[in-house]
Amino acid sequence: MVASVTTATTDATHGATHGPLRAPARRTIDWRVRFAALSLVWGFSFLLIKVGTDGYAPFQVTLGRLLFGTAVLAAAMATKRQRLPRGARTWAHLTVAAFLLNALPFSLFAYAELTIPSTLAGICNATSPLWGMALSMVALSEDRPTRVRVAGLGLGFLGVLTVLGAWHGFTGVDPTGTALALLASLSYPIGWIYVRRTLAGSGNSHLSLTGAQLMLATLQLAVVTPLFTSMPSRLPVVPLLAVAALGALGTGFAVLIQYGLVAEVGPTTAQMVTYFIPVIATAAGVAILGESLTWSTPVGAVIVLAGAALTQVRPRR
Repeated sequence: MVASVTTATTDATHGATHGPLRAPARRTIDWRVRFAALSLVWGFSFLLIKVGTDGYAPFQVTLGRLLFGTAVLAAAMATKRQRLPRGARTWAHLTVAAFLLNALPFSLFAYAELTIPSTLAGICNATSPLWGMALSMVALSEDRPTRVRVAGLGLGFLGVLTVLGAWHGFTGVDPTGTALALLASLSYPIGWIYVRRTLAGSGNSHLSLTGAQLMLATLQLAVVTPLFTSMPSRLPVVPLLAVAALGALGTGFAVLIQYGLVAEVGPTTAQMVTYFIPVIATAAGVAILGESLTWSTPVGAVIVLAGAALTQVRPRR
């Protein structure tokens, strides 16, 4: 998931990357195939969250997700012989980034899917570029708004109202769960802006920064989870497998794919995966989980994605 699945080292809102980016090694798999794989993995993440919360508490799902994701990145770092970042200041900034980009949004999405379908959670995730556009106009002085981007912002939030069925008074939609999913999507651009201001040009590799970030997020959840949950009396297999796949594939493996895409085709093309995630999340939720789908959901999703695309249009220099 982009909000769930974008890390501190890639700024998907502004198309910028942080830290040194080496030329990619020669790939044996075409980037389009890897792009499709990334879209599928992140699109199915919302289904996996839903299945995981059927057997475990939301904090437990998030902790398991982070544990498996961190294990994948740790193995990648060991293979490439990369070390963790150094410096207290860098670790302090990474602690904040871990909370804003991993611990908080992952937990919010898990709690949201207790009461809303995975299809709605996936569409809420697509609002991250809209939030990012709105925040960047305030927080980033160099990111000037244009008429097209402001129009995209308005169009995107009109799409959100369409998805929620505003003309019916939002009946049939759990307001708390929806608010949590939207807050999770808002947390991502706040984290991106924070990272852009604090960790840009730190001299550390993308893999090193994100490995440390996920490790810190795991520690944060390891502290919080026992305070709000109790040990499960049994270990349901299917939800456990869902959490393992969510962490290993949707968090760890997906980040590695994303690095390769950003290095090979650039962040602008790589971030286009954002527009495929809600489509896949909706298809998976309806086909596999049997979630209901009214006309306003796909129509609103298209409007949201159109608005998000317009917010990414950069003025010609």
